[in-house]
Amino acid sequence: MNKMRRSTLTAGGSAGLLALLAAAGIVRPGESLGADWNKAAFELKTTQDALKALGATSPATSADIVIRAADIAENGAVVPVGVESRIAGTQSISILIDKNPNALAASFDIPTGTEPAVTTRVKMGQTSDVYALVKADGKFYVAKKEIKVTLGGCGG
Repeated sequence: MNKMRRSTLTAGGSAGLLALLAAAGIVRPGESLGADWNKAAFELKTTQDALKALGATSPATSADIVIRAADIAENGAVVPVGVESRIAGTQSISILIDKNPNALAASFDIPTGTEPAVTTRVKMGQTSDVYALVKADGKFYVAKKEIKVTLGGCGG
């Protein structure tokens, strides 16, 4: 089978599906291209600065936020982290890593009616506290968990 033909058909099908979703009003072009992300927050070096950029100057600690991650990460290059919010009206979930070169590792908007749970993989350069920041009904809540890294991932 011709690989060029297959690649062209795949790309054309994906573009066609995106155009169909946009025409139906399901996806807006700005959303599909990631136009509304907080670039400045992802570039900040400290957790406190990233919290300020996200609008969370003094988040309340909450036991209703569950961080699912191993206590010890054997390889810091790939650390699975999951966050589940049991707080009603959850609007967003962000993951911050204290000792990484850039504190904000991930940020997810949670649409209304969606289960407020996310899972991703992050890089960790060293043992650090991992924070889960949840925005619910305009208020911010936080939980933290220490993850020990045995083999560094951020340049280690």
